[in-house]
Amino acid sequence: MDGVSWHQEYLDDAFPNLSIIHIPPYSPTLNPIEQVWSWMRQNEIANRSFNGYDDIVEKCSIVWNNFRSDIDRVISLCSISWTSMTS
Repeated sequence: MDGVSWHQEYLDDAFPNLSIIHIPPYSPTLNPIEQVWSWMRQNEIANRSFNGYDDIVEKCSIVWNNFRSDIDRVISLCSISWTSMTS
């Protein structure tokens, strides 16, 4: 949670396996989705030509679906060791 007003701590109440972790307001290296977008740009959608908006959406959808189907890549880009909770 980065302190944005619409991020509310009560949102985790319905999920027993979810813990809220506070991060600084601007910290892209700590934000997993920033790591995902960086990987997508560097490896899949950079240096490409598109035929228009629909082509961009289609290519990004294909890349996203390929990304999410590779569980090991998702884990490697979205897990941060210091966020591991020990009981």
